[in-house]
Amino acid sequence: MVCYAVPTAAAMLILGGRKVLHRENDKNFRFGLMMAGGSIFGVVDHLWNGELTMVGPDLASDLMLGLAITGVITVAWLATEALSLAPRPARAGA
Repeated sequence: MVCYAVPTAAAMLILGGRKVLHRENDKNFRFGLMMAGGSIFGVVDHLWNGELTMVGPDLASDLMLGLAITGVITVAWLATEALSLAPRPARAGA
Protein backbone atom coordinates (compact mmCIF):
# COMPACT_ATOMS: atom_id res chain seq x y z
CA MET A 1 0.00 0.00 0.00
CA VAL A 2 3.02 2.30 0.01
CA CYS A 3 3.64 2.10 -3.72
CA TYR A 4 3.34 5.89 -3.93
CA ALA A 5 6.50 6.24 -1.81
CA VAL A 6 8.86 5.39 -4.69
CA PRO A 7 7.63 8.04 -7.17
CA THR A 8 7.37 10.52 -4.28
CA ALA A 9 11.01 9.94 -3.40
CA ALA A 10 11.96 10.17 -7.09
CA ALA A 11 10.09 13.47 -7.48
CA MET A 12 11.84 14.88 -4.41
CA LEU A 13 15.23 13.77 -5.73
CA ILE A 14 14.60 15.17 -9.21
CA LEU A 15 13.16 18.50 -8.14
CA GLY A 16 15.56 18.92 -5.22
CA GLY A 17 18.53 17.76 -7.24
CA ARG A 18 17.86 20.42 -9.83
CA LYS A 19 18.61 23.09 -7.26
CA VAL A 20 21.62 21.37 -5.70
CA LEU A 21 23.26 20.45 -9.01
CA HIS A 22 22.30 23.75 -10.68
CA ARG A 23 20.62 21.85 -13.53
CA GLU A 24 17.55 24.01 -13.73
CA ASN A 25 16.44 23.29 -17.29
CA ASP A 26 12.98 22.68 -18.67
CA LYS A 27 13.53 18.96 -19.29
CA ASN A 28 14.39 18.21 -15.67
CA PHE A 29 11.54 20.40 -14.48
CA ARG A 30 8.99 18.57 -16.66
CA PHE A 31 10.35 15.22 -15.50
CA GLY A 32 9.99 16.28 -11.88
CA LEU A 33 6.46 17.53 -12.47
CA MET A 34 5.43 14.28 -14.13
CA MET A 35 6.91 12.28 -11.25
CA ALA A 36 5.24 14.55 -8.69
CA GLY A 37 1.93 14.18 -10.53
CA GLY A 38 2.22 10.41 -10.42
CA SER A 39 3.00 10.42 -6.73
CA ILE A 40 0.16 12.84 -5.96
CA PHE A 41 -2.19 10.57 -7.88
CA GLY A 42 -1.04 7.62 -5.76
CA VAL A 43 -1.51 9.53 -2.51
CA VAL A 44 -4.99 10.71 -3.53
CA ASP A 45 -5.97 7.19 -4.61
CA HIS A 46 -4.83 5.67 -1.32
CA LEU A 47 -6.40 8.48 0.70
CA TRP A 48 -9.69 8.01 -1.17
CA ASN A 49 -9.65 4.30 -0.36
CA GLY A 50 -8.57 4.79 3.26
CA GLU A 51 -5.23 3.07 2.77
CA LEU A 52 -2.84 5.98 3.04
CA THR A 53 -0.78 4.79 6.00
CA MET A 54 -1.37 1.08 5.65
CA VAL A 55 1.52 -1.18 4.84
CA GLY A 56 0.36 -4.16 2.85
CA PRO A 57 1.18 -7.73 3.77
CA ASP A 58 3.98 -7.81 1.21
CA LEU A 59 6.10 -4.65 1.44
CA ALA A 60 8.48 -5.85 -1.29
CA SER A 61 5.58 -6.25 -3.71
CA ASP A 62 4.33 -2.74 -2.90
CA LEU A 63 7.77 -1.27 -3.49
CA MET A 64 8.11 -3.19 -6.77
CA LEU A 65 4.80 -1.69 -7.86
CA GLY A 66 6.21 1.73 -6.97
CA LEU A 67 9.26 0.99 -9.12
CA ALA A 68 6.98 -0.06 -11.98
CA ILE A 69 4.96 3.16 -11.65
CA THR A 70 8.18 5.20 -11.61
CA GLY A 71 9.42 3.32 -14.67
CA VAL A 72 6.21 3.98 -16.60
CA ILE A 73 6.36 7.69 -15.73
CA THR A 74 9.99 7.74 -16.89
CA VAL A 75 9.11 6.07 -20.20
CA ALA A 76 6.24 8.54 -20.69
CA TRP A 77 8.63 11.43 -20.03
CA LEU A 78 11.17 10.01 -22.50
CA ALA A 79 8.40 9.70 -25.11
CA THR A 80 7.31 13.31 -24.62
CA GLU A 81 10.91 14.48 -24.87
CA ALA A 82 11.42 12.46 -28.06
CA LEU A 83 8.26 13.95 -29.54
CA SER A 84 9.38 17.45 -28.63
CA LEU A 85 12.63 16.90 -30.55
CA ALA A 86 10.92 15.51 -33.65
CA PRO A 87 11.02 17.81 -36.66
CA ARG A 88 7.77 19.61 -37.26
CA PRO A 89 6.30 19.75 -40.74
CA ALA A 90 6.20 23.15 -42.37
CA ARG A 91 2.83 24.85 -42.19
CA ALA A 92 1.20 26.10 -45.35
CA GLY A 93 1.24 29.87 -45.60
CA ALA A 94 3.79 30.35 -42.87
